[in-house]
Amino acid sequence: MDILTLKPSVKSTIWGGRKLMDEYGFVPDDPCADNAAEAWVLSGHKDGPSYVRGGMFSGMTLNEAIRVAGRQVLGTHCEGIPGFPILIKLIDACDKLSLQVHPGDEYARRVENENGKTEAWYVLEAKPGATLLYGVNREMTREEFAADIRSNTVLNDVNAVKVKAGDVVFIPSGMLHAIGEGIFLAEVQQSSNTTYRVYDYDRRDKKGNPRELHIEKATDVADLSVTEVNFSPKGEPVETEGAKKTLLTDCRFFSMTSVSVDGTYEDAAGAESFVSLLVLSGSGEIEGKKKTIPLNKGCSLFIPAGYGSFRVSGEGMKLLETRV
Repeated sequence: MDILTLKPSVKSTIWGGRKLMDEYGFVPDDPCADNAAEAWVLSGHKDGPSYVRGGMFSGMTLNEAIRVAGRQVLGTHCEGIPGFPILIKLIDACDKLSLQVHPGDEYARRVENENGKTEAWYVLEAKPGATLLYGVNREMTREEFAADIRSNTVLNDVNAVKVKAGDVVFIPSGMLHAIGEGIFLAEVQQSSNTTYRVYDYDRRDKKGNPRELHIEKATDVADLSVTEVNFSPKGEPVETEGAKKTLLTDCRFFSMTSVSVDGTYEDAAGAESFVSLLVLSGSGEIEGKKKTIPLNKGCSLFIPAGYGSFRVSGEGMKLLETRV
């Protein structure tokens, strides 16, 4: 398999904005939508797959292309993981998201028949004073937590934290969280679409009904230990010829690295994992074994495991590199 260029599924919600449409040129899946909340730029999930642009797999979903090529293109780190291992999104929060929590693998596979969800956010833009909700601020029992959900006082139990561009927010399964108004970010997560909603500001759907809260399941899976807040990148910047790399965060499910490109740098996809490259800003090109692909803002690439070396060139270009 050669390097794949991907087209995202694009979701609209009650809290979405227009940045993904106006600045990235992404088209919502719903032709009647007036916003684009999420672009699923690397996805093998049934609820929003990525599609291959060009080449022998053109028009196929990413999963269909992988079935033809064989699961070895995912890498040895993905052995034993059902389906495609991760999901990468660009998220434009024009309004507050609901306070929510995700289950871990054991609970999700038993109850929801899919993976759990550990995730991480890389904040790309944040309006002055923008905040997000992150973990609990006091010890409490599960009974107290459920009572606070029912009484609409649960916001008193969580940390409201100001954020800025460059912050890195790691959210293990079980942690309460919510993106705030005026935040644009990249999210890397396990491939899962299971969300337990805890609080939603009494918002209504298009039919005027309140959106469902998942009190029992959220109470089952929530981590109610007091959360320490640290949104600094995990690693220090490392200069290489033509690029500067910073490890944003890593865990047993994925690693995220910011790559600033000014010139040309070389890297490789080994047998252990595929490489995802997402262009966050700027433009350039990537040169592989058989072709050169232009890169521009919002471009998402899948480089198969075992591909070997590739070369990236650009000026003032910023990438998000993700591996499993």
